[in-house]
Amino acid sequence: MNAWIVSIGYELLMGQVVNTNAAYLGQRLTTLGFDVQKIVTISDQIEQIEQTLQQAQSRVHLVVATGGLGPTSDDLTKKALVDFFGGDLQLNQQALEQVKRFLQLRDQQLTQLQYEQAMVPSSARVIPNPYGTAPGLWFEQGGTVFVFMPGVPFEMQQMFEQNVEPLLRRYFDLPQVYVQIVHTYGKLEAQLAEILKDFEAQLPRQVKLAYLPSPEDIKIKLWTYGPDANEIRDLVEEQVAKLRRILGDTVWGVGDVTMPQVVLDLFVNHGLTLSTAESCTGGNIAHLITSVSGSSQYYKGTVVAYSNEVKKSVLRVSAQDLDKFGAVSQPVVEQMAQGVRSLLKTDFAVATSGIAGPTGGTPEKPVGTVWIAVATPERVFSSKFRFGNRRDINIRKSSAMALYQLILRVKQYLGLAK
Repeated sequence: MNAWIVSIGYELLMGQVVNTNAAYLGQRLTTLGFDVQKIVTISDQIEQIEQTLQQAQSRVHLVVATGGLGPTSDDLTKKALVDFFGGDLQLNQQALEQVKRFLQLRDQQLTQLQYEQAMVPSSARVIPNPYGTAPGLWFEQGGTVFVFMPGVPFEMQQMFEQNVEPLLRRYFDLPQVYVQIVHTYGKLEAQLAEILKDFEAQLPRQVKLAYLPSPEDIKIKLWTYGPDANEIRDLVEEQVAKLRRILGDTVWGVGDVTMPQVVLDLFVNHGLTLSTAESCTGGNIAHLITSVSGSSQYYKGTVVAYSNEVKKSVLRVSAQDLDKFGAVSQPVVEQMAQGVRSLLKTDFAVATSGIAGPTGGTPEKPVGTVWIAVATPERVFSSKFRFGNRRDINIRKSSAMALYQLILRVKQYLGLAK
């Protein structure tokens, strides 16, 4: 079954709003078993909308569109739908009651514009929207199903998961889908592709592979379709096991996990404690760690030692080493890790010191130079990295590398490293 995703709105074309809806729908539809062939972004113009629907009709089994269903003058999707599918705008009592309930819960009065939200094309099947005032719409024409949802991401996602997805499952004869994600860090996409060249060549024909890079990691996605859920799961998991053997410790997790979650599981399962000392990352590592529920079981806290004075007075970093080697150096970052481990009395500590940029670099230490240290109960490990020129990306990469290095050192300490 093939599908198109259509995003409607000037704000998307002008870059004022990031099109997260298309990414979300692409993932959800693929997981359901649809082959998403095209993602289209168009303006709020009746001609544009009708032209896109005409192109999709009879070419694909499903069109899912978002945007243009609101109450303001620039929301023209419903008018285009009446032109294309026929009928006229009529008051839908079910939609009106939903709008009233939504407003009553917020102590708001029904306005004319909100009343008009319940005016829907008579040719449509109404999809309830419990989180907003714009109902969704379902049409069938020319062998194609068309689904229209509001553009507000939270409303759209809730509508899709609660109401649209069950309808799609009942309407279409969809195959079973099995997807697995292998998380890697420490190698570039091109390096991974070279290492996995033979692996990819030997993949079963029905198993697909994709690289999904980000500043935090490179995900390797493996997936396949088929009639038997157990059979396709075993097929993909066999390839995942091969992948893990080839890549070793480059793989830090598999499935729907994050680095902070992996860190939490490692520390809590083995009764260990952690502290952090951050300079160039400015508390971002602490933020990532504490974003996971349960982190208080193992994480004691952080020292954001942004200035040399704090490095010296709180973390006991040698003033002589700061003068001789500078803040972005191996001796300093190692002392930061040892200092916070001693201060907060933890089993492990991780520290960062670097030049996030865009200013502050030198020929010897250009922007993107970062030292990361991990203090264990036995010794201190440290490494220098060179990331890039963008401050935000450097902070994200440094934070991810710090957590990755921490995972490696904890596994080595526990005898779990591959």
